[in-house]
Amino acid sequence: MKILLVEDQVRIMQSVRRGLEAEGFLVVCATNGLEGYESACSEHFDLVISDVMMPRMTGVEMVTRLRTEQYGVPILLLTGLGEVDQKIAGLEAGADDYLTKPFDMGELIARVHALVRRSRGEHSRYAALQVGDLELDPQARTCIRGGVSIQLTPKEFDLLLYLVRHAGRVVSKKEIAEEVWDIHFDSGTNVIEVYMSYLRNKVDKPFTSPLIHTSFGAGYVLRQADEPA
Repeated sequence: MKILLVEDQVRIMQSVRRGLEAEGFLVVCATNGLEGYESACSEHFDLVISDVMMPRMTGVEMVTRLRTEQYGVPILLLTGLGEVDQKIAGLEAGADDYLTKPFDMGELIARVHALVRRSRGEHSRYAALQVGDLELDPQARTCIRGGVSIQLTPKEFDLLLYLVRHAGRVVSKKEIAEEVWDIHFDSGTNVIEVYMSYLRNKVDKPFTSPLIHTSFGAGYVLRQADEPA
């Protein structure tokens, strides 16, 4: 498994690299955001781990550019204790997870394995799923609606997969945060609303009938338009 590590602090970079290599990962390092972006675009990786505050291009800027270009590899951001706004911005930009410094190496390894499992579909049931004209393949991580292939980021796919697996049932923001993001829900952030907007733009907007519905005050539900609310 090949990991891109983007970190400008040499001591931290070397420590994290040693820890990852001890677990059998192949690690390629970049020391600034621009170098990380160029490496991600030119080589295949299974995961990207990036610091947020870096020279030449921040981690959030790097994530934004990669996701704009439909880069589908999972991205884990490393943030400082006081960088709450950067965490939110990173998740909104398309990062799949974050870890606050200082962190335990064991926790980093656990998150790496979890992200890669999700990306490869090993953490989910393999059977293809369908709601109306929407088809999801959890193993290939492909999304098709009305015969049209839809490109989703890893986190967008995880969110849609969760909605599809619970089709017809209202799921709360708290449930989504804990099951899809694996974090406690923070009512002060709008990350879930942002990702729902992303999904609607891709999955609903180009088609005649919406599948994703808001249950005001309760959460969201994925159902066909002709199904009862």
